[in-house]
Parts: sequence; structure tokens; C-alpha cells
Amino acid sequence: MEVQETRVQTDRIFTIPNILSMARLVGVPVFLWLILEEHDGWALAVLMLSGVSDYLDGKLARRWNQISSLGRLLDPAADRLYILSTLFGLTYRDILPLWLTGALIARELMLLVMVWILRRHGYPPPQVNFLGKAATFNLMYAFPLLLLSDGTGWLAWMGAVFGWAFAGWGTTLYWWAGILYVVQVRRLVKADAAAD
Repeated sequence: MEVQETRVQTDRIFTIPNILSMARLVGVPVFLWLILEEHDGWALAVLMLSGVSDYLDGKLARRWNQISSLGRLLDPAADRLYILSTLFGLTYRDILPLWLTGALIARELMLLVMVWILRRHGYPPPQVNFLGKAATFNLMYAFPLLLLSDGTGWLAWMGAVFGWAFAGWGTTLYWWAGILYVVQVRRLVKADAAAD
């Protein structure tokens, strides 16, 4: 299996990158409440801060040699929770269609099954690859723009145009990355079976 292995460089919990990831996690319920209560300006601000901290935690972890096992769990967990909370909030408000929400959640469920299969064979979950990160970034751009589209005027129109473009790319890349994970898991399981 082709795994992008970045060596753990510290076992410390309270590093700056981990604190940024923890802050992102704390922001998830705040963000969801803001979306549901239609405080869109504040919700956009929280989402933008999350995006900035997502970029910074990885960059600082690499630059300061603070890549940790905890950080490897927190970063993708925060990404997924923001995506799921945004999906729930925007679907609840009829900004996102149910089919798109279903497609993205189905991909997450597929990956959960792959992680379960890997664990059964004694392997860790696959590392986030570039394609998966690109998909997440596209969706993280799409959601605030689609939230912005829930209004009137040229700004809402622009939000809809660019938001749906990012949503289309993000969903396609999200599934593509998911299918690549399935292929990797299948190869690994076949190789294990052949070795027995």
C-alpha cells in the first residue's frame, strides 16, 4: 500500500499545532449553532478561522518538527467534523440538496469500512494524501460561498456560481480519493492473502 509516511517527531500533546487543531474542534459546535440560528456572518468568520488554522497547524508542525500522533488524529477529525456539521446545517436550511449531502456522507461511510478492514489486518488508517486534501480544500471553499449564496444581489449570485463550482470539484475529488483508498486497501488485503 502506498502510504505517505511522515515520521512522528514528538509525543508532546500541547504543541502549537495540536492546540490549533483542538481549537478547531471546539469551534465545530459553535459553527453549527451559528449556521442553524442563521448568524451567517459569524458562521463564515468561524469557518474562515478554521481554514487558516487548518493550514497553519500542518505548516507549523512540519517547520517546527512537531508532527505528533495526536496531531495526525486531530487534523483529519476536525476536517471531517467541519464538513459534516456544514453539510447538516446547509441541508437543514435547504441550501444544499439532499442528494449532495447523501453523496458526501456515503463516501465517509465507505472510508469507515476501509479503516475497519485495515484494522482487522493490523494496519493503521491510510495517511491523508494530496488528492484528499485538495478535495477538502475545495469543499471548505464551496460551503462558505454557498452559505453566502443564501441571499440576494450580485454577491449571492457570485457565491452560488463559485460555490457550486467548488462543490462539484470537491465532491468529485472527494470520491476519487475515496476510490483510491479502496483500491489501496484491496491490494493490501490481496497481498496479505497471497502471503498466507
